[in-house]
Amino acid sequence: MVRVVDRRKAIALYLLLRRLRKRRRLWVHSMNRRRREYGAYYHLVAELRLDRDRHLNYFRMNAEQIDHILSLIGGQLTRQTTNYRQSIEPKQRLAVTLRFLGTGESFTSLAFQYRLGISTVAESVHMTCRAIEQQMMGSQFPRPTEDMWRAIASTFWAKWNFPNCLGAIDGKHVTIVSPAHSGSLFFNYKKTFSIVLLALADADYRFTFVQVGDFGRTSDGGVFSSSALGRAMEAKGLSVPADFPLPGSGVQGPMPYTMVGDSAFPLKTYLMRPFPGNRIPRWRQMFNYRLSRARMVVECAFGILSSRWRVLHTRINVKPENADSIVTAACILHNYLTNPSENQRWVEEAEERGEVLPPVRNMGGNRGCREAYDVREKLCTFFCSIEGRVSWQDNMV
Repeated sequence: MVRVVDRRKAIALYLLLRRLRKRRRLWVHSMNRRRREYGAYYHLVAELRLDRDRHLNYFRMNAEQIDHILSLIGGQLTRQTTNYRQSIEPKQRLAVTLRFLGTGESFTSLAFQYRLGISTVAESVHMTCRAIEQQMMGSQFPRPTEDMWRAIASTFWAKWNFPNCLGAIDGKHVTIVSPAHSGSLFFNYKKTFSIVLLALADADYRFTFVQVGDFGRTSDGGVFSSSALGRAMEAKGLSVPADFPLPGSGVQGPMPYTMVGDSAFPLKTYLMRPFPGNRIPRWRQMFNYRLSRARMVVECAFGILSSRWRVLHTRINVKPENADSIVTAACILHNYLTNPSENQRWVEEAEERGEVLPPVRNMGGNRGCREAYDVREKLCTFFCSIEGRVSWQDNMV
């Protein structure tokens, strides 16, 4: 009887081992072992360093910029080589990530090109985006100071003819694949699933603040109110300079520094939105035009961001927390690469693709406080005065 039981155990063990042997996955696929011979990183990428224009088109940045970024984050991308497989070089991880951000190609497609495992590509992208966020956020998004706000306001007046302006604010929906068990949290008014990118842009299309990851169903005004920026502005905790007279005019007295946004945002002394309605007096139409002109800066910034990093035009198929990291990394690299001398080319490219949105016409809701109404009326008066008007505004309204 004992021999029969032992025999049955031996047969069961044999069948189990046989099943496990069939299911065992290769540690490194035979095709991927030849990545040094045929992989894109060791051939195409190496050749691209000899052609500056093609390198810029492929990676959306030049070789020197890649080397500098690698010097900042390379330590966090390094993994130990084992007896079973050789680790992926940090520079190859960065190359795969930049290609993913620049094109939005699937992890499977990139895996075949670079002769890497699909999970290795996914790991490299997430690892690199987190490293960019950790190592470059502080330098590209420094804590604001009074001097910084004054410099932004001065440039806004010089370039976009809006005084005492801290920046243009707006939200952008980034489409993602519907997360499991999320219900309608990520379902937005465009009938897609998304996360929200809230951003404040300066006069040169650089972001001074970003918040990524709010549910797609949340309105821009709701995202702003609960954001770190909204709470800090309400608590007067961002070193915003004291009220200052408008350029060339002291009639209105000291005026607060404000951001500009569309009708989705609340009216505050530190945040101006358009007058509601279509049938409004001409001087209010003038204010709406001037505000819209300044507000379009953030729309152009979004256009440049998505023109450079085409992943933002795809339906990102990763978990929401990884999507947050991808979008944040794209914003950091946007600031790192933004050059005022090249901005117009990117804006024109975005406009050709219809990525810069027209001014919002449907205005309503969101009542503000009395002080905010007074600030808006004084700005309205200023734009119609000799000191505040621009020569072409009459033709635009």
